[in-house]
Amino acid sequence: MKINPYLLFNGNCAEAFKFYEKVLGGKIVGMMTFAETPAAEHTEPEWRGKIIHARLVFGDNVLMASDAPPQHFEATKGMAVTVNVDTPAEAERIFKAFAEGGQVKMDIQETFWAVRYGMVTDRFGTPWMINCEKPQ
Repeated sequence: MKINPYLLFNGNCAEAFKFYEKVLGGKIVGMMTFAETPAAEHTEPEWRGKIIHARLVFGDNVLMASDAPPQHFEATKGMAVTVNVDTPAEAERIFKAFAEGGQVKMDIQETFWAVRYGMVTDRFGTPWMINCEKPQ
């Protein structure tokens, strides 16, 4: 069994996923617009170019997402996507990328469990926790 986050965006899913692909070193293996589905005829014309489903693979992880029509979109609350990395340098790099244009909730720093840990909401509204644990 695996748990994969599914993120909802307010019309900027394609831009966010291209950014995540670069920052996380993954590959977008699927990105389909509303226009490319049977739902096209039931979708507002200005929304047909938006993403109905995207899939990003990085390592053995999968991140999925779509654009939520305005009447269904709600900002993400009460959760964060956690990225666990092996080196402090990788934690710093990812944190810095997500913080650019975003909002730092907890600056990246050493904690009692981690060499580097930080919390940030990126410019697309996704909350992230970046974690590089101390050796056990």
